[in-house]
Amino acid sequence: MREFLVEIVTTVPEGTVQEEVDRRRAAEAVRARELAADGRLSRLWRPVGEKRSLGIWRGEDEAELYKNVLDTLPLRPWMAFTVTPLEAHPNDPGA
Repeated sequence: MREFLVEIVTTVPEGTVQEEVDRRRAAEAVRARELAADGRLSRLWRPVGEKRSLGIWRGEDEAELYKNVLDTLPLRPWMAFTVTPLEAHPNDPGA
């Protein structure tokens, strides 16, 4: 599987009731744990003081990543993604 850097910005629509937000966020946490267990979500960060997330996600290709991973997130209707395919760097100290 390939790795992708994914930036996620979630914008809750104006007028959404808090119960709906809470329900989706709880479901999102469950789905993230499932995707991590499946090896699809490797790491996830939130930049200090910001509402966006940055993560390392895995998929066969970008289309498959969207279809079987990102589009399955409960908050997906409220999310915007920036997806960057990654490849190993010859000077990666982790290699």
